[in-house]
Amino acid sequence: MDVTISQCFIAVDDHDQAIAFYRDALGLEVRNDVSFEGMRWVTVGSPAQPGVSIILEPPLADPNASPEDRQAMAELMAKGMLRGVIFATDDCDATFERVSAAGGEVLQEPMDQPYGVRDCAFRDPAGNLLRFNQPLN
Repeated sequence: MDVTISQCFIAVDDHDQAIAFYRDALGLEVRNDVSFEGMRWVTVGSPAQPGVSIILEPPLADPNASPEDRQAMAELMAKGMLRGVIFATDDCDATFERVSAAGGEVLQEPMDQPYGVRDCAFRDPAGNLLRFNQPLN
């Protein structure tokens, strides 16, 4: 039995801004854009991984959520505490240059880590942590 990753979720508060970042800065393709009950879900993914998708979802995807719960989620998102994704790259430095040139909020410039990768880190427009890892030889 094989188990693989199919989808993961990232909460965003502005889908249009998120699409511009994930599509234009990261080079991901937009695969789906769905609205339902006043909410929106956008699916993006790498052309190199057609079976793996990232779903950009509302911070609280529950139309029945209380105003207090919505406020709590907004506060967590503002602190960058909801989600994170680690991407693999074959050139960490080039990826860093591309994302920073596109306006990504730099958290860490490329550096070699003692656990065997060269990586860098950014926040997306919603504050989510994104890391980019390149295996060291």
